[in-house]
Amino acid sequence: MSTRNRIPGHQKKLAFALAVVLILLGWQAAAWVLPDFLMPGVPTVIARLVQELQSANFLEALQGSLGRLGAGYGVALVLGVGFGLFGAVQFFFREVLKSAIIILQSIPSIAWVPLLLIVMGFGSMPIIVVVAIAAFFPAALSVMNATESVQHVHVSAARVMGASRWDMLKRVYLPAVMPELITGAQLAFGNAWRALISAEMLVGFGKGLGRSLSYAGETADMVGVMTNILAIAILAPLIDQLLLENLRHRVLRYQYV
Repeated sequence: MSTRNRIPGHQKKLAFALAVVLILLGWQAAAWVLPDFLMPGVPTVIARLVQELQSANFLEALQGSLGRLGAGYGVALVLGVGFGLFGAVQFFFREVLKSAIIILQSIPSIAWVPLLLIVMGFGSMPIIVVVAIAAFFPAALSVMNATESVQHVHVSAARVMGASRWDMLKRVYLPAVMPELITGAQLAFGNAWRALISAEMLVGFGKGLGRSLSYAGETADMVGVMTNILAIAILAPLIDQLLLENLRHRVLRYQYV
């Protein structure tokens, strides 16, 4: 595979570090212009974050958010990949599901919260369902779109050799859609993370980073607001790089040779 469009790993890390520095500089510049009670500086917020990391309440909020994220995101991936692969061998089902997704994904995932609160009541379950809804659409669409690009000669050869539908899914479609599946999983994670924080802020139940952010805003604690925003901004790329990007490199090693 040609590497003309790829840059070395150390340059990617340098670009990421530069982006972080630029964001922090912009933040600090805003802190110099605005009063402290409106925009605390970067050192103040980092010191508060270090302090919060030693607090039981903050760790419980972090654990609660990650637990809901894992549950909703995991369910979305299983269902998205499952339905996407099933659509590979059931063309009419694929078109019905794709049409339904196109319609439903136009509704912001957070818009489902009032309905889910009425049906399920207050608790973690409505938040988990919102996360699952947000992550399901890109996961399923990426797999279905990838199955459409599978070469017909491979499908025909498998059928001639007497492959069952299960064999077709396992030996033909799944390996072919793996690159798009990993990309879809990363897109789904971004949707799931944003839906999680928004839902926690709106529901206002239990421990969570979104709830902590909302409470800090309600009490006009700007240092607390920026501390939670910083924690949210750090966690998302950290999870993406440590888990999803490493998985991408392991599964798609041939693309990085």
